[in-house]
Amino acid sequence: MSNTKTDRRRNVVDPREKLLREVYEVLPDDLGIQKIEYEGPSIAIYVTNLLPIYENPQIIKDAARKLRKRILIKSSEDKRLPRDVAREKIIEILGHENVSKIDFEPTTGEVYIITPKPGYVVGKGGQRQRQLLAETGWKPVVIREPPLQSAAIDEVRSIYRAAAKERLEILKDIGLRIHRPLLFKSDENHVRVTAFGGFMEVGRSAILVETRESKILLDFGVNLSSYDPLKHFPRIEGLDLEELDAVVVTHAHMDHCGLVPLLYKYGYRGPVYVTPPTRDLMYLMLKDYIEVAQKQGRLPPFSMLDVTDMLLRTITINYAEVTDIAPDVKLTFYPAGHILGSAMAHLHIGEGFYNILYTGDMKYANTRLLEKANDKFTRIETVIMESTYGTEDLPPRELSERMLIDIIKKTFERGGKVLIPVLAIGRGQEILLVLLDAIKNGLLKLPDGSKPKIYLDGMVYEVTAIHATYPEWLSKKIKDQILKGENPFLDESVETVGKNDVDRKDVIKGDPGVIIATSGMLTGGPALDYFKEMAEDPRHSLVFVAYQAAGTLGRQLKEGYNRVWLQEGGISVPIDVKLHVYSVEGFSGHSSRSELLNWLKTLSPKPRNIVLNHGEASRIEGLAKAIKRNSRRLGLPSDSEVYTPKIRESLVFRQEDL
Repeated sequence: MSNTKTDRRRNVVDPREKLLREVYEVLPDDLGIQKIEYEGPSIAIYVTNLLPIYENPQIIKDAARKLRKRILIKSSEDKRLPRDVAREKIIEILGHENVSKIDFEPTTGEVYIITPKPGYVVGKGGQRQRQLLAETGWKPVVIREPPLQSAAIDEVRSIYRAAAKERLEILKDIGLRIHRPLLFKSDENHVRVTAFGGFMEVGRSAILVETRESKILLDFGVNLSSYDPLKHFPRIEGLDLEELDAVVVTHAHMDHCGLVPLLYKYGYRGPVYVTPPTRDLMYLMLKDYIEVAQKQGRLPPFSMLDVTDMLLRTITINYAEVTDIAPDVKLTFYPAGHILGSAMAHLHIGEGFYNILYTGDMKYANTRLLEKANDKFTRIETVIMESTYGTEDLPPRELSERMLIDIIKKTFERGGKVLIPVLAIGRGQEILLVLLDAIKNGLLKLPDGSKPKIYLDGMVYEVTAIHATYPEWLSKKIKDQILKGENPFLDESVETVGKNDVDRKDVIKGDPGVIIATSGMLTGGPALDYFKEMAEDPRHSLVFVAYQAAGTLGRQLKEGYNRVWLQEGGISVPIDVKLHVYSVEGFSGHSSRSELLNWLKTLSPKPRNIVLNHGEASRIEGLAKAIKRNSRRLGLPSDSEVYTPKIRESLVFRQEDL
């Protein structure tokens, strides 16, 4: 691609005059339109009267469909009460007892009202919501008070409040970049897909999608199993960050989001697109990554200033919400079933020219936490598909749950404890629900008949609090429990280490119990600390419930090592492994081989090209053979192709190939 970054970024024609005429044609006059702005991917329309929108929300949906843009209606700033005055007015209308917290979002003109009684705040037929809007000028967003409070979410909102004016200017700049005129009118279109990380391996996922007009980076993760720079970081040599239009992050695991702030450290100033839960989880994970590196005496590759820079340019998108992210690219997120907020990213390129679906990590089966991955789309030419368990079928979930409970019961009989290392997001909450259900139904108890304790350590509690904040993103059963005011995650059996005077020494010395701790592959965190203390005691058990990447301590133990070497103060210290080590695979948030093939079989429409990534080489190659061998049964086109690129390799799809 020629060097056109100056034209693309700065010498852009402001298209708002034409757009303003179109807006007047599709919206009613009584809104009192004052001005429009491009703010990120949205068209922000400032009006003097928001009440017609509350009376008929369909107005916005119809306008968005006709304009084929995201529409954001905002009250004009001169119509909003000052925040302290508006806060008093809201409490006067609702009463102190019905308001837990009030947060203002100046960039959108919204006020978030966190309440234990959302029905009361909304009022019959939305009556109180309309009153709040009319008397404050702020658009009320009513949020049910979550059963657990998340410090990370509070910090994210605080950052946005403190930098409201800066963020608004950033969004305006991003908006002009997205809606700039097309540079190339040629019919000789093409799409180039380049593997920067996560191909023939697990870790450091990063994929560059290029068109003649734009460059989109899908994920930008870190490989935590190796600190060798050639293996730890994605291989983006030669990528000009000033030419990058957007970064799309599918979910908040570190191998997919862990180095996004590094892009800002080295000059990227464009947007990051995520789902709302992913934004909050990603902030938590990145903050923890910095803190862990500092504790281990390593220099983290970025700072909290870079994380804040990223946050100010982060744009959230809900599932099924079509969003412009470049002049010729629209993004739509779909449920991936992997962890809270995880998404498949669908890129619609050009006016029907090409469609790419990137699955990210996906689970094509219902779990206690989430519904299975989406399998219905409008158009797909190419699928970039994860292959973590490409050659392996996992045990049924019900069998896995029984196996886990049996292991725990046998450990209790020996007087030992069970350590379950987990990825903080997803597996920790899934396992917690399984154990609480078993305790509730009398399937899990101590030898004396009493209830066992479940100890949460590391980020598990905070991540669980974020889950409780987003009930609508969880499975129907869990969502219904939370909306009824019940807390499905915690009860009297659960203790959070570090809270309520519970510390790790007390946990290890105490009665038999279960410890759920991060990190899931024993690469660091409290799980590693527990392992060091428990490893040489045969009463205890270690149970892996997630994938263990090559090169990690978890992988060594899973493969049967009875002696391992750990770093202590810069010295390698041997540890004899005498505790019982188990692996219960059925809890994985990844799809098994049969689930991957079933997803392809059910997938509609069928892609012509399948690109495999996120798997060790043997598993990717095995899955590729299975897809080719079963292509007719899977319903794939007769001329379909399966690609297994290596790091730094590119695939080019041209118009004449369609």
